[in-house]
Amino acid sequence: MLRLDSLLTVSQLNRYVKSILDGDFRLRDLYLRGEISNFTNHYRSGHFYFTLKEGNCAVKAVMFANYANDLLFEPENGMAVIVRCSVSLYERDGTYQIYVYDMQPDGKGALQVAFEQLYRKLNMQGLFDEARKKPIPSFAQRIGVVTSETGAALQDIINILSRRCPMAQLVLAPALVQGEDAPFSLIRSLKALDEWGNCDVIIIGRGGGSMEDLWCFNDERLVMQVAACKTPVISAVGHETDFTLCDYAADLRAPTPSAATELASVDQQELQNTMELLRGRIAAAAFGRVQQCSHRLEMLKDRPCFRQPERELKKYTKNLEYLASSIQIAWKNGIIGRQERLKMQAARLNALNPLARLAGGYSVTMKDGEILSSVKTVQQGDVLQIRLADGMLESEVTKVSLLEE
Repeated sequence: MLRLDSLLTVSQLNRYVKSILDGDFRLRDLYLRGEISNFTNHYRSGHFYFTLKEGNCAVKAVMFANYANDLLFEPENGMAVIVRCSVSLYERDGTYQIYVYDMQPDGKGALQVAFEQLYRKLNMQGLFDEARKKPIPSFAQRIGVVTSETGAALQDIINILSRRCPMAQLVLAPALVQGEDAPFSLIRSLKALDEWGNCDVIIIGRGGGSMEDLWCFNDERLVMQVAACKTPVISAVGHETDFTLCDYAADLRAPTPSAATELASVDQQELQNTMELLRGRIAAAAFGRVQQCSHRLEMLKDRPCFRQPERELKKYTKNLEYLASSIQIAWKNGIIGRQERLKMQAARLNALNPLARLAGGYSVTMKDGEILSSVKTVQQGDVLQIRLADGMLESEVTKVSLLEE
């Protein structure tokens, strides 16, 4: 028999189950290992929604924005993680889920995962392409440095530069190199040096430390600023085994700040040695050239034109007279030949002249200025013009007759 006092609504049931789950202290703070799937980043609210899977089992999970904002990496589908969470019931749907407070990659540290994710992102944007990197000047007269003004890295740079190349000028743009405010400080100092535009090269870096200590040099905004600099940039962060994203974006990566100083400057003693070597080569080359010219001069002095110049001059004078005579004869013969050819051509042209035949008794008959070739074009009464050798006649046609075949 149904008792009304035992009748529950769905909301009452869900609320009761939720109270049981919330009341179990073992479910208030626990750690779970699993694989992320169905991950959704709700960009408006900043909440993360996903499913945590292990084998054939799964549980829904949510990480609210106030906790999600503290993550250094971006959760991805298929990522194995360890989460710290509590268990409760979502009353509206009647499903239980976990509420995540913290999340760490399982097997790799959060900083390492964040480093790999940001590297892939910036590499796809072309920030690390070798083709866009600028050459480092071989002789930098003014070297900019972005680092802590109290750090050991700056002292190493000063000591090496004063020993190696004291003629070079060092320009310091101090910045924080560790902590939450370090990225902004580094960006501001680096941008100021680059916009100033009077440095031949810029060194950015600091001494060694843990991955957490060096993390500011993996800041996305700083990496993009390094890549955008017009001045060549050398990144020198930590020790030789330390790598940051600034190293990949810079025009050159140095294992240490000391090594960066050596790469950015020229060794004064080495430069002097090179100058001495070049000076010796120039002197030897000049002496060899003088010797060569002296030997050639001695050879020229023995030639006949220098030993007996009058005899050589007489020989060339005779050759010149002979050539002048030959040219004169050839020129004269050429003119005579051309005159003869001109007379022959004139005679031929005169023989072809129709007017020349009029002198033999021939005439040219015309009508209205046109030469007549047939009587068929003439009628009785037409006035014709007759050209003779010494003048013109006009006559009137009184009769037209055709010759019989």
